[in-house]
Amino acid sequence: MKRFIYSFILFITSLSLTNAQRRQPIDPNDENAINFNKLFMAFSYINNLYVDEMKGAKIVEDAIKGILENLDPHSIYTNSEETRKMNEQLEANFDGIGIQFNMLNDTLYIIQVISGGPSEKVGLLAGDKIIRVDSSLIAGVNMVSSDIMKLIRGKKGTEVGIQVKRLSSENLLDFRIIRDRIPVYSIDAAYMADPQTGYIRLSRFSATSLEEFQQSLSELRQQGMQNLILDLQENGGGYLHIAYALADQFFDAGKLIVYSQGNRFPRSDAISTERGIFKEGKLVILVNESSASASEIVAGAIQDWDRGVIVGRRSFGKGLVQRSIDLPDSSMIRLTIARYYTPSGRNIQSPYENGNAKSYRDDFLIRFDNEEHLNADNIHFTDSLKFSTLASNRTVYGGGGIMPDVFVPYDSMYVSNYHTRLIRYGLMSRMSMTYLDNNRKELNKQYPNFKLFKENFLINEAILQELIAMAEEEKIAFEEEEFNKSKELISTQLKALIARDMFEVSEYFEIINEKNHSYLKALQVISDDEQYAKILSGELTFQQP
Repeated sequence: MKRFIYSFILFITSLSLTNAQRRQPIDPNDENAINFNKLFMAFSYINNLYVDEMKGAKIVEDAIKGILENLDPHSIYTNSEETRKMNEQLEANFDGIGIQFNMLNDTLYIIQVISGGPSEKVGLLAGDKIIRVDSSLIAGVNMVSSDIMKLIRGKKGTEVGIQVKRLSSENLLDFRIIRDRIPVYSIDAAYMADPQTGYIRLSRFSATSLEEFQQSLSELRQQGMQNLILDLQENGGGYLHIAYALADQFFDAGKLIVYSQGNRFPRSDAISTERGIFKEGKLVILVNESSASASEIVAGAIQDWDRGVIVGRRSFGKGLVQRSIDLPDSSMIRLTIARYYTPSGRNIQSPYENGNAKSYRDDFLIRFDNEEHLNADNIHFTDSLKFSTLASNRTVYGGGGIMPDVFVPYDSMYVSNYHTRLIRYGLMSRMSMTYLDNNRKELNKQYPNFKLFKENFLINEAILQELIAMAEEEKIAFEEEEFNKSKELISTQLKALIARDMFEVSEYFEIINEKNHSYLKALQVISDDEQYAKILSGELTFQQP
């Protein structure tokens, strides 16, 4: 495709120059030549005759964006910086110092030091406050996270100076760190939900997702795992070939996983192989309204072959395939080239009109206005979207995402405006870091491992009162009724945040899932052999807990 872009540019230039020099008319039957010439002439006149000075690069960028915006919501142009950031999220690693951080109250806190990374080697610790990076003051200057990352990250082998404040030391501590390659992981959590059931949460489909999944599955099997809950909630997708490979892990050889087809692209099938490592054992996949693209490929294949049960809420609905086209200045076009279809023939793309992104977004908002997230009865499909699964002949639907086998409504039981404001102002994270800052040594001594912490640590009234006082300092008035409504959730979230910062991200989910109704329903379904079998046979449909 890159060759096509270069050829395209050369064709326009040579065509226009040739006709200008020879003054020969363009073949009136060659529609492409006429349109290309028209585009080039418009660019030339604007660039050379417009009343104000124009930058040719901006004209070209705006033209490309304008063309793509009228195609579909997922065909986009990104400049070189946007392209670099987007690719970095899906690649296996990046260059940096190996920390995770939060900016709270104009102070950058290290919340985790990546094991084996450059920061761990020089002695940085979770809870350290970064004051300076080289000569740049970080603390108290309202610097945004993206600017901080520019200072911290850099080419492998280069040196950066970090100055930190540590609670146990009166003086600032100076560290010289040699940047290195830092791994980017896509699995947030992997643990045993009960003695037979493993739980894996996958946040995106990145370059290393398959290897991470296989390793996590192997480790869980060593702990006695027989059944699996795969959590794809909030997973917006990623590399489609990784989605094929991950879905392949659940099937015998010869099963159609997904196929794609477009106007200029013939049908292409992804077929399962003999390499699957979890072909047997009960399987539940969690999805919600933010599960999209690659997540929907996996969920759609599992549902269509009656291989497992889908639990949660209707997924986003992205059934278009993009190809990345690199341009000479390191910018990129992501062009939709085909639609993908689940094994039963479903295209689950949400509707859009002439590339209108607003109508696309509106469809998503209409779901909430219709309270589809609260009741499955509010979701309506036409007969034209009706399909049948390939093993049990159950009814499933296309258009607008994957409808789960077991619907779990959005839980608003503990949600209040007061709780929402605590989250929006970052006070939950700030409270957990403040508490850890003041009690880390004692906590590490009292809870040397997560099991002890999970079973015995409680968010007491003193911690909650400190949170209330912190909120009042931010002009968030205390609302007793709303606080009491959210108290149980607030306590769980605080405990989960403290666990994350003391141990690992996986421990955060192990605690927070105690209030996740979709997770609890998945655990109940997978533990009940009769219910699980009835769902897959079609005897039970669209239940609510």
